[in-house]
Amino acid sequence: MEILLYIVIGIIVLILMLGMIVPKTYNVSRSIVIDRPVHESFRYLKMIKNQDNWSPWKQKDPNMKQSFSGTDGEVGFVSKWEGNKDVGSGEQELKRIVENDVIESELRFFKPWKSQSDAYLKVDSVDNGKTKVTWGFSGNNKFPTNIFFLFFNMDKTVGKDFEEGLDSLKVILEK
Repeated sequence: MEILLYIVIGIIVLILMLGMIVPKTYNVSRSIVIDRPVHESFRYLKMIKNQDNWSPWKQKDPNMKQSFSGTDGEVGFVSKWEGNKDVGSGEQELKRIVENDVIESELRFFKPWKSQSDAYLKVDSVDNGKTKVTWGFSGNNKFPTNIFFLFFNMDKTVGKDFEEGLDSLKVILEK
């Protein structure tokens, strides 16, 4: 019985130590250069419904249920989704738009687990009327869920999805 108590205490101490050393924040972003002027790229990007055309998650569940409230392309617009196990459920709310610069939104995930992230699409002008688009998101990992990120590389997994989405966006905007 005493040995079992030491094992349980050891497991608890290990979990607490892991929770203290594992990063408590994350930031994932990817960029691509699109042969289209900033104002045209930005006009397309700020319309959240356009994400259905290039989002890798929409491809993972083309039958996901969606609903919208507010005016697309304006602060306060909310896009809600409920999909299969690959996309889960949640909502995205436009929080800040700086014309021809950045679109910021809040992502609230409900399934497969509850979390919240800050997302952004940033545009920068590069030579000859091209646009560098940076897509990213960041957030906090609260204890004890932050321990999960010892085994899950968010940058690699979500970054791959961002790259896929940006590649699709490039094809659409360069038509």
